[in-house]
Amino acid sequence: MNKNIDKVKVAAIGDREIVMTREFNAPRTLVFDAFTKPELVKRWLIGPDGWVMSVCEIDLKVGGAYRYEWSKQSTGENMGMGGEYREIAPGEKVVATEKFDMAWYPGSATVTTTFSGQSSVTMVTTTILYDTKEARETVLRSPMATGIEASYQRLEELFATSVA
Repeated sequence: MNKNIDKVKVAAIGDREIVMTREFNAPRTLVFDAFTKPELVKRWLIGPDGWVMSVCEIDLKVGGAYRYEWSKQSTGENMGMGGEYREIAPGEKVVATEKFDMAWYPGSATVTTTFSGQSSVTMVTTTILYDTKEARETVLRSPMATGIEASYQRLEELFATSVA
């Protein structure tokens, strides 16, 4: 199964993986910072309109933790998740676990995000390895790709304004 939601490409690989790719018109170091610095993450990683990120804590080191919480203002709905960093190569790669407070898919996942490119264009590749095929299939049936692209469009706007 492959999906294209505007610019993000989503592909199911094997039985338990999803691979998402998206290109940004920004230097790799800036894109890496936007994924790893709380003051930048809070500005774009909010999913569909109406959601806000109320908590963004990042201890960017191997063994360090991260914590994200979102709320939907119109309904009072909340969502939280976090994990632990397993590998960090500054400017190139981040590997972390992922577990939602109220699991909407069974188990947890390991997320590997790589940053590649030259000069002013960066390709972000996110590979998510789920515990089970069932978990991966649950995620594929969700509107996850739409939410990711909404966030990525905000990130692209952030880069365009050179505010990041």
